[in-house]
Amino acid sequence: MNKKILLIQPTPYDQHGVLVKKSRLFFVGLALPLLAALTPEEYEVELCYETIEDVPFDTDADLIGISSMGHAVHRTIDIANKFREMGKTVVLGGYMVSLMPKEAEKYADCVMIGDAEETWAEMLRDYSNGELKKVYQKKLTKLETPLPKYELLLNKKIGNFLPVQAGRGCPKTCSFCSVYCLYRGQYLKRSIPDVIRDIKRVKELGFKQFLLLDDNIFSDRNYAIELCAEIKKLKMKWMTQCSIDIAKDEELLDIIAKSGCYVLSFGLESITRESLVSMNKAWAHPENYSEQIRIIRKHGIDISTEMVVGADGDTLESIRATADFIAKNHIAVPRFYILTPIPGTKFFDEMEEQNRIYNADIYSYNSCEAVHYPKNMTPEELTKAYWDLYNDVYSIGSILKRTIFTDAFVKRPVNSLFYFGVNLFYRSQIKKGIVPNIV
Repeated sequence: MNKKILLIQPTPYDQHGVLVKKSRLFFVGLALPLLAALTPEEYEVELCYETIEDVPFDTDADLIGISSMGHAVHRTIDIANKFREMGKTVVLGGYMVSLMPKEAEKYADCVMIGDAEETWAEMLRDYSNGELKKVYQKKLTKLETPLPKYELLLNKKIGNFLPVQAGRGCPKTCSFCSVYCLYRGQYLKRSIPDVIRDIKRVKELGFKQFLLLDDNIFSDRNYAIELCAEIKKLKMKWMTQCSIDIAKDEELLDIIAKSGCYVLSFGLESITRESLVSMNKAWAHPENYSEQIRIIRKHGIDISTEMVVGADGDTLESIRATADFIAKNHIAVPRFYILTPIPGTKFFDEMEEQNRIYNADIYSYNSCEAVHYPKNMTPEELTKAYWDLYNDVYSIGSILKRTIFTDAFVKRPVNSLFYFGVNLFYRSQIKKGIVPNIV
């Protein structure tokens, strides 16, 4: 039996049905190098990130693994169908597959639901023995992973940092969030020696910074302090995401900054309190956002944000006001999404129960077109307001105000110029109708 596996992360189609391609992929997914590390040594593993390279349909691998993200689900299906027509065995995984396993089964020989650490080797044994099962699923009780095969990424057109995972899951319970729907409040942390092992490997490979993957790493204060102490010894720059209430702990912020963290990303979601409550995010208080941002930035940490529009507290006026909020607070790299009822999430169940699903074609969901009936506007008005928001925030004037004409530019000019370049690139994507969420 052929002992080669091809692992693919598909790219999405744009609104014209053309594959989204980039000259460089900055935010490299960890799933593929981690799966490669979980694969027995007798297998040869090839990785393909379709955003920056073409899928090798002429591969001699008999086993094809595809990791499906929401925005690329159409492309995932097309790739899977083509390989199956060629007689290949196709395995599907990723969060969309885990949320909709019955749908995924239609397009694969087998599906991996949830985390693969406990099931990947079992699936390969069954495949080798001709006993492949349709579904593999086992809930993790502890998070232990081998050293990802980062070396498989080195010949690819990627950015200047690599991903390292600290924890998986999240203690928050936001209704629209796929992480909550998959983990239901479960939050697993890796041992600090294992995290440091991976960071050291990234450094050995010549990288001076890394992206720490964790949906809310600072929810465990003692763990965060101990981890930062070890990271500080490595003298590397790093980025991560967490909840905005980190601003309440200035001592921890100081520790984080001194360890080399220079960017924090926050899911602010909305500047409207009613919207946050409707999304089970009542713990967040938008009236405090500006002060919290000021406190975080005071410690030398730059800020990236993600927000959604279309929740029950949103109006056309509040969406327009969001652009003013972004400019006023000099958010370096803001991103937006239309609130989307992804099947498998609590929000989808709520919208279906209230008969508020506007577009029932779940495969067309892309987070940049309204697919539900908002409370205070039509779906068409929401879609237009969303794109107006993006075009406003990524106007030349707004970009300059948020990246160059700031106090941060004086203190950290190199970082500010980098954000300026990122903003110009995002602007070019937005002008083409492409949401800047996969670079």
